[in-house]
Amino acid sequence: MINKSIFYLFTKSYSIILLINIFIYPFSFTLGQTPANKLVKVKEIIPDIEIELKYSTTDNFTKIILYPTNTCYLAFGALENLKLVQDSLRNIKSYNGVKYPKGLGLKIWDGYRPRSVQYRMWEIVPDPRYVADPDKGSSHNRGGAVDLTIIDFSTKRELDMPTIFDFFGVEAHHEYMEHPIHVIANRKLLRDLMTNVGGFTIYAEEWWHYKYPPSDNFPLLNVQPK
Repeated sequence: MINKSIFYLFTKSYSIILLINIFIYPFSFTLGQTPANKLVKVKEIIPDIEIELKYSTTDNFTKIILYPTNTCYLAFGALENLKLVQDSLRNIKSYNGVKYPKGLGLKIWDGYRPRSVQYRMWEIVPDPRYVADPDKGSSHNRGGAVDLTIIDFSTKRELDMPTIFDFFGVEAHHEYMEHPIHVIANRKLLRDLMTNVGGFTIYAEEWWHYKYPPSDNFPLLNVQPK
C-alpha cells in the first residue's frame, strides 16, 4: 500500500508543476493541441529560409496591408516536412543546365493566416476558386498551407516561374503548358520536391500553393501573429 503522506506530496507537487506550465508557460502547454498542429515560427525550425509575406505589403491582390508583421508561422507538422524540402534544395548545385554553387532554397509568400484576414479577403474577392470561403475556412487558417517559390541561394533571386504570386488566370494552373521550357522545369522541380519529399498536395489552379494533408483535421485559428 502506498504511504498516504508520500502520495499527498506527489500529487501536490504534480499540481504545482501543472499550474506553472499553464500560467507561466502558456504557449508551451496548450490543452487539446498536439505538436503537429501547434503554430511555430518558421525561422525557428528553418533559419536559412527566405520570407517575404506578401500580405504584410500592398503587393498582393487586395492591394492593402493585411498583416502587421513579416513573421511567418506554420503548424509544426507542416514545418517539419518543409524543412526536408529546404534541405534537399540546398544540395542541388545545378539544375536545367544552370549552376547553383550554393544550392537553391525556398522563399515563403504566405503561411498561417488568421481567419479574420480570410473574411477581409472574401469581401474583396468572393470567388472560391481563389479565396476560400471564411465560413468553411482555409488550410492557411489552420497553419497547414504555404505559398512559396524557389530562389538561387547565393543571389536570393527567384527562379522564373509561370506567373507572379496571386495571379488569377489559367497561366497559374499546374496543367498550363504554354510557358518556356525552363519555366515549366522550375515549376516541376518545386512540385516534385514539395509532393515527393515534403508530402504536400497541390492546388491545381495555383502553382505556388501547397497543403499539408493532416491539416484538414486541425482547428481553424484566429491567432494574430506578432
